[in-house]
Amino acid sequence: MNITRRALHGAAIWLALAGMAAPLRARAQGAPRWTSNPFVLGVASGQPRPQSVVLWTRLVPSQADDALGNAALTVQHEIFADAELRRPVARGETVTDASRAHSVHVVAQGLAPERDYWYRFSCGNAVSAVGHTRTAPAADANVRRLRFALASCQHYEQGYFGAHREIAGRDLDFMLFVGDYIYEGSNPSYAIRQHGTRTPHSLEDYRDRHALYKGDADLQAAHAAHPWILTWDDHEVVNDYADDRDPAYTDPVRFLRRRAAAYQAYFEHMPLALPPEGAAMRIHDRFAWGRLAELWTLDCRQFRSHHACPDPERDNGRTLVECAELNDPKRTMLGADQERWIGQGLAASTRQWKLIGQSTQMSAAGFDTPEGRKVWTDGWDGYPEARRRFLQGAASAGARDLVVLGGDVHRHVAADLRVRANDRSSPVVASEFVGGSVTSRGASRASMDRMRRDNPDVKHARGDERGHALFELTPGRMHCELRATQHPVQERASFTTQAAYVVEAGRAGVQAA
Repeated sequence: MNITRRALHGAAIWLALAGMAAPLRARAQGAPRWTSNPFVLGVASGQPRPQSVVLWTRLVPSQADDALGNAALTVQHEIFADAELRRPVARGETVTDASRAHSVHVVAQGLAPERDYWYRFSCGNAVSAVGHTRTAPAADANVRRLRFALASCQHYEQGYFGAHREIAGRDLDFMLFVGDYIYEGSNPSYAIRQHGTRTPHSLEDYRDRHALYKGDADLQAAHAAHPWILTWDDHEVVNDYADDRDPAYTDPVRFLRRRAAAYQAYFEHMPLALPPEGAAMRIHDRFAWGRLAELWTLDCRQFRSHHACPDPERDNGRTLVECAELNDPKRTMLGADQERWIGQGLAASTRQWKLIGQSTQMSAAGFDTPEGRKVWTDGWDGYPEARRRFLQGAASAGARDLVVLGGDVHRHVAADLRVRANDRSSPVVASEFVGGSVTSRGASRASMDRMRRDNPDVKHARGDERGHALFELTPGRMHCELRATQHPVQERASFTTQAAYVVEAGRAGVQAA
């Protein structure tokens, strides 16, 4: 019998989840009576593949149902082929308890490729909202169009999630979210609503922060409307952390306990298949959309080298002019194993478009000063040799139609990517879009104008507005619409197109649409 690697991977997922649930079944309550509906955080789907998708929800018992919150609970799921829920496709059940925050992760397998499905959960007399999802096309399908949204950086305190309301109303194949899903910190200067809880350090703290964000109606709508593909940045744990170091130089053993708590809470609130193992969790992944496109998501936090030339008092990313350590070829943003994985993936890919979902801006963004080039050490400018290796490797592998998609920097960006940034003698090898920020404050227009002046590879940059990006991909081109609204984002904000760009097939680099 020929067992493929994909089949083994699917079996590993099923066994991991079954193993999590097995000890609970004997003591699970079959049909509890709820005083109030526990599905207050909504539903979500993610990791779309040709025959499977991950379905998620989480039960949150009210104070009146506190006794149920201490019990193991059986949650049923149903999948339908129509929005009216008249054509059932599959059903099953999951047992969950407080040790996993009563979260539910269903790897729904055996689905048809490139199909719309609707799903819901129930537990006793409580029924969840209905969610919509979509599987990926078959691996060899001749796909003519792919539509998706790109977003990141949704600081709850700094605005409302109007971007998600617009995203929920679009006809998309998936949503790509590239980091800072929650924020652990606060800045009273820019707050228009409040976290209402302390900075998280424990598992319960992080669960509370995620639950606050998941309670937002617009965010729930976007999750219920489309499958999500996710990676993270830093604020899911703490600002500017790098591998096992946080800004306060906390003892690594102690910090990794905090990171383990943050990763556990992240998993409990996301449509992901495999949980973390302590302070380690695989978030980088690969997805294909027929023969049209392949998407890799990268992890730019867990394996990176510590910041170059750090401040001895507090190791946040910072701007530097002179730092010889920046050019150390051993420094890495992704770690050696992930660098090898993405390099091999790009070299082996036979799909037309190669998309890289990662957490920050890859194009150079420093400023020229009389003292020299000033760069920000927490972004790719702080890891120039790692950036060069990635782009040189992609170019050497002949990876055409390569587009890097990012977030983190709270600005919309359209840029060309070269092995030697801003050097016209170095060919353009890829294109880049950064999809703004959902709410988080960005830089002024004057600052972005200066960045473009000092970095001619950057064709568009604005940080004074908030928003997201919408993409349509065909065999002939990629079209990107940078959607924006004023800062701070108001509760009923509307969005306009700040700029639009295209990448023509066979021609690296962005062009105004």
